[in-house]
Amino acid sequence: MSAVGRYLEEAGIPTVQISLIREHTAAFNAPRALWVPFMLGRPFGAPSHAPFQKHVLQEALKLLELTQEPVLRDFLQEAPPDALGQQSQQLVCPVSFPKYGKVGSLHERVLEEVGQLKAWHQVGAQSRSRTTLGVTGASSDRLAEFVLSWLGEAPEQVLQNAAHTAATSLKFATDELKAFYYEAKLAQPGQHSAKSLQDWFWFDTSGGEALLALRIKLASVGDPAFKGLATLSMVPRVVLDLVSKKSR
Repeated sequence: MSAVGRYLEEAGIPTVQISLIREHTAAFNAPRALWVPFMLGRPFGAPSHAPFQKHVLQEALKLLELTQEPVLRDFLQEAPPDALGQQSQQLVCPVSFPKYGKVGSLHERVLEEVGQLKAWHQVGAQSRSRTTLGVTGASSDRLAEFVLSWLGEAPEQVLQNAAHTAATSLKFATDELKAFYYEAKLAQPGQHSAKSLQDWFWFDTSGGEALLALRIKLASVGDPAFKGLATLSMVPRVVLDLVSKKSR
């Protein structure tokens, strides 16, 4: 979007964009951008909250009054809570994962989680008649195995000779694995908000633990394709800020 904004500006058309990844927007020097601290896919916060969405839009449009470029402003208000998936309360036995006393290796725990969540993901896909999974064509088990394999020793020839392709494949896999977890959780009874889903995945599941560990490993890889994945898209900035606070 930043590149498109530059192209339109050169044609004399003022632009403004809403950014979900601040570092990415800053690197591309977007003409005018408003960074929002919302989860990916929700640039205006929560659905069905028209006043709040209007407020975000108004703050973004105010940037059109500024002529000195580039402009990158921060929108620091949190999105209001929202109900994402209201399933029948007749569904029982939602899957929950213990925060403490985890047994087994990280690899074993992630595969066990995926196995437990499969039934709920199927319920959600049937009730909504759709799923966002399918880009990779891999099953949830295969996605998990592929992502976990990168926590081991990545083949040297992959890192050196096909880094861009490997990083792209890994991005698709991590995106789909996160989507699998979110869709399975949405199918479980109870009220779910964007924040509760985000906190659950990143701080209560072994899947979130694995991606946080993977981010650290990829950040140390010399190739920019992997560093970009680690710093810009795999883990939301708001999660990294919370991780930093928890570690202090």
